Amino acid sequence: MTAPLPRHDHYIAGSWVPPAAGTYLPSVNPATGAVWYETARGDAEDARRAVEAAAAAFSDPAWRDLPQPRRGALLRRVAELIGEHAEELARTETLDNGKLLTEMRAQLASLPEYFHFYAGLADKPHGQTVPAARREILNYTVREPLGVVVAITPWNSPLLLTATKIAPALAAGNTVVVKPSEHTSASLLGLVPLFEKAGFPPGVVNVVTGYGDEIGGPLTEDPRVAKVSFTGSTATGSRIAASCASRFVRTTLELGGKSPNIVFDDANVADAATGVVAGVFAAAGQTCVAGSRVFAHRAVYDEVVERVADKARSIRLGDPLDPGTQLGPLAIESQRDRVEEYVRLGRSEGARIVTGGQRPDAGSGLADGFYYRPTVFVDAANTMRLCQEEIFGPVVAIMPFDTEDELVALANGTEYGLAAGVWTRDLARAHRVSARLDAGTVWVNTYRSMSPMSPRSGFKSSGMGIEHGTEAMDEYTRLKSVWINTDEGPADDPFVLRS
Repeated sequence: MTAPLPRHDHYIAGSWVPPAAGTYLPSVNPATGAVWYETARGDAEDARRAVEAAAAAFSDPAWRDLPQPRRGALLRRVAELIGEHAEELARTETLDNGKLLTEMRAQLASLPEYFHFYAGLADKPHGQTVPAARREILNYTVREPLGVVVAITPWNSPLLLTATKIAPALAAGNTVVVKPSEHTSASLLGLVPLFEKAGFPPGVVNVVTGYGDEIGGPLTEDPRVAKVSFTGSTATGSRIAASCASRFVRTTLELGGKSPNIVFDDANVADAATGVVAGVFAAAGQTCVAGSRVFAHRAVYDEVVERVADKARSIRLGDPLDPGTQLGPLAIESQRDRVEEYVRLGRSEGARIVTGGQRPDAGSGLADGFYYRPTVFVDAANTMRLCQEEIFGPVVAIMPFDTEDELVALANGTEYGLAAGVWTRDLARAHRVSARLDAGTVWVNTYRSMSPMSPRSGFKSSGMGIEHGTEAMDEYTRLKSVWINTDEGPADDPFVLRS
């Protein structure tokens, strides 16, 4: 008899709660194609219960009246607990979305930094005193938490992207309901009990799982929700923004990207080629900042193509738990199908593949997983769909340019504006080009560097609002102005406005 699969319920108000409808979703290990657990299939009733728990916790003096330094102490304790459970959390996420265990170990080593950073900011949302025209008037400002925050995270980096949202939200004094991707819920469900273990009151952090249209929609539309923070596709982000705007609900949206990675003729081409490969093939290309459009100056174009293609051919595909593996599977089967469709489209548009463009061979031992070989296109035009639409997979197009002005027009010639890379030895050019690129983040002679201290934002269709940095605290607070008349006597004229 086959043993029953592990089953995960919602986490609401500090307890494991089965789905209201009693139904569960299968979750597949992308390295093997086999179902390895089931998670609750939430609906509107589950969304209501989670928001109700978060709203009650927000009003409860146990959280509402908790001194701000104490909130910081709780976040520091969460950081310590994450460190203690790092290996377990890393392995769970690798099994869930196919990320390399070596990458996840490094990510879990840095994850506590997000909670430590915002723990340090928990007692620093200082207000100001504002000079008034009369000495009897005291005017000051205070920053207050918003209330219930809904955080919706994608399948490519569940733990990291959740941390970037809930760490500042909690530091500011909000309560949260997290809805992870229905494909990758296990690592977050492993993380959430650590908050109560750290001392957070029940209901401050809640997790509900299921499909976006069945539970995500009811969460974002609940009138008790004060803010929605979403990371995912531009199309879904647009719908969330429209719904929230109609009710004046704040949003932070980190959406799609089609980021340019630019190699000038004076660059260290060997370093640049390594940066190109890391920028687009890390995490099997499943990062919103993937440098999937490479522009190389014509003087070094052939060398860039040769070096990138050689590196792509040598990348070792395999089990993401194996420390020797360099590229794991796509997280879900439908994403592998999407990558294949874009490769077919690129060929039909006239672009040429110099390496990759197929699944691993049947005899590779990888046929059951959702693997796809690193793929390099040349002879592509920036106007092709291959170069305009986010693929979210291990596919890159390398295109030549001649002048700086031409390069800037090409790099900015997309609806997205999330990130960009520049490879050059010319410091003046680095500053000049960085200023002209429509990108919320520009890396020079590096790619995918990240820190909780540095703000991230997207331009154009890549989103709105700020994550990371001290600026993120403003995203989770509201500003109140308080006026106090210290003069006990009546106003000279009650019908005359006085400042």
